[in-house]
Amino acid sequence: MKNKKPLISIIMNCYNGEKYLKKSINSVINQSYKNWELIFWDNHSQDNSKKILLSFKDKRIKYFKSKKLLNLYNARNLAITKSIGTYICFLDTDDWWMKKKLQTQVNFINNNKKVNFIYSNLYIYNEIKKTKKIYINYSIPNGKITQILLNKYRVGMGTVMISRKCFKNKKFNNNFNIIGDFDFFVSLSIKENFFYIEEPLTYYRIHVENYSKKLKIYTAELKKWLDTNSLKMSKLNLSLSRIKIQYFKLKIKSLVNF
Repeated sequence: MKNKKPLISIIMNCYNGEKYLKKSINSVINQSYKNWELIFWDNHSQDNSKKILLSFKDKRIKYFKSKKLLNLYNARNLAITKSIGTYICFLDTDDWWMKKKLQTQVNFINNNKKVNFIYSNLYIYNEIKKTKKIYINYSIPNGKITQILLNKYRVGMGTVMISRKCFKNKKFNNNFNIIGDFDFFVSLSIKENFFYIEEPLTYYRIHVENYSKKLKIYTAELKKWLDTNSLKMSKLNLSLSRIKIQYFKLKIKSLVNF
């Protein structure tokens, strides 16, 4: 019998995230679902992130600090080892959740059989224009959707809820800073059914800091992923043609922006 109110571990990695941190943490505190723990991994921040976090007097918040700056997915792996929840979620310091995010996903899990991975739609919030738009405006099936992810990857990290067992034998690739979620989730989708909620439950904030400076890293990581996974995907009769096109577009864009 499923636990109707499982403990949810929320992983929040922070590197100098003071600018938007209060809104992000408040969106966790204000969740209608209350059985959660927030694993706050301070990735060697040099700003007021720790001070802001500790101003929230909530015993469900657990603070950890890295002795040195780590790759994002290395930090996420370490944060997961500090968690004890049945399910794991992720929230970045510049994004935030709608109040019913956790409850909606827990309800879905309790009402369906064997749900180990669930994600939702989201809103894209433009910090400069102060506007929002819906991220996915088409239907996505549930089940084995690996080829769909390879054709058009639309899994927002802040929207997922994942069973702890999914991390038992596999972790995020420590060498990645940007595409670690893509790498892990595509691999996981080969074994697990993915379930999708069409309702947006998360806000993803777009601002100047999180685009141009990451373009070259993104391009390099995608090439590395293609080099490593092309043969494996071919053996599974999975096409990488869309990703290869995406890579060449990114390569051109990164050269133009050099």
